[in-house]
Amino acid sequence: MDPDAVAKAFVEHYYTTFDANRAGLANLYQEGSMLTFEGQKIQGSQNIVAKLTSLPFQQCQHNITTVDCQPSGAGGMLVFVSGTLQLAGEQHALKFSQMFHLMPTAQGSFYVLNDIFRLNYA
Repeated sequence: MDPDAVAKAFVEHYYTTFDANRAGLANLYQEGSMLTFEGQKIQGSQNIVAKLTSLPFQQCQHNITTVDCQPSGAGGMLVFVSGTLQLAGEQHALKFSQMFHLMPTAQGSFYVLNDIFRLNYA
């Protein structure tokens, strides 16, 4: 398993799903998963998806600039993403950073244990 290839495939899947159907992200999280979104901590798959689907915009487009990854303990991996977020109807894109801690599942895939999202204000 090539960690960079796994990270790239995960990032592509995550943001394509986020942009098209945020509720579809539910299967990437578990009840022990935690999202910190702009400093607000949310735990559990249902609560995380409720937060993501309640964001005050309907359409958006993520453009990924960088993806960095490192192996972590117990077969997991850290994935750090930076890029821009273009909201429908907005002239300027927002810069963001997001970190995922992916952990292996018994089925041989990965789930998101930790997810930290921040907008980067210049």
